[in-house]
Amino acid sequence: MENKSFLRRCIGATENARIIMKKELRSYFVSPIAYIVISFFLLATGFLFFMTFFLYDRAELRSFFQILPLTFAIVMPAVTMKLLSEEKNTGSFEMLLTMPVSVADVVAGKILSATVFSAVMIAPTLFYAVSVYIVGSPDIGPILGGYFGAVLLGAAYSAIGVFASSLTRNQIVAFIIAFAICILLWVIDIFLPLLPSGLVDLFEYLSVNAHFSSVAKGVIDSRDLIYFGSLIALAAMGTVKSIEERR
Repeated sequence: MENKSFLRRCIGATENARIIMKKELRSYFVSPIAYIVISFFLLATGFLFFMTFFLYDRAELRSFFQILPLTFAIVMPAVTMKLLSEEKNTGSFEMLLTMPVSVADVVAGKILSATVFSAVMIAPTLFYAVSVYIVGSPDIGPILGGYFGAVLLGAAYSAIGVFASSLTRNQIVAFIIAFAICILLWVIDIFLPLLPSGLVDLFEYLSVNAHFSSVAKGVIDSRDLIYFGSLIALAAMGTVKSIEERR
């Protein structure tokens, strides 16, 4: 009986998170912000891809995946900045918490909605992969790894963005906090050569760019999966704690 009760609670929590996710996705696409963000992302990544494709005559997606952590660090805070801060301003957040859903359900639904949005955003870039295959014969491993890494990266930055949004009522402040965290995780990789040798391994493990680059090579290492999973879990737990402290 206890196992059945636990299973029912898990199924109920999953369903609640799914409902919240669908609600947030609908709200994204009835607003022009979603289309502006997607257009900016596609213009930025498309310019870099086609510059490599035509100017340097290289049929590859390496440059696209190299710039993705930085592009996501700009775009995902814009996607997530309103998810909790706007609801706090309008008072709808208090109404949401009076419904038969847990704080964890709310947080999971918000993170999932932003993650799905990031997947929708990168879906048109599959055209780049098709273009590369038409004119060349690239290795499929790094391309599949790159897109798998993009989903992990989108989920991690989504979780960070939702956490930042839980800290304030101001969307701009939420954007700045999320952007600062994402950029910090990205820029660590650049400064590794300047660090003392004893700290290199530690800071390399903290670098989101190092882990994404590893996955984008087509090598799925458990350490990279644990890193992204831990980043998502820590941000989600921080969001739950932030909300509960302000209830």
